[in-house]
Amino acid sequence: MSPMQMTIDEIQSRGFAALMRELGPVGYVRFMQQIVGRKGDYTTERAQRIGKVDVSDLDRRFGKKPKRRK
Repeated sequence: MSPMQMTIDEIQSRGFAALMRELGPVGYVRFMQQIVGRKGDYTTERAQRIGKVDVSDLDRRFGKKPKRRK
């Protein structure tokens, strides 16, 4: 059966089974811990970790901007 014909529950069930088959029980649990049950605001947490970045910071890090074509 193609994924387009499956229900969301069927896709989820088959996905979990594939993870278990490929990763084993320990890998499955470790993977699930990474994606399930996260709380908080990723954007705010990232900004706190990285700080404010502006165009001049990017220029210093990656080099000058290419000149615009006319």
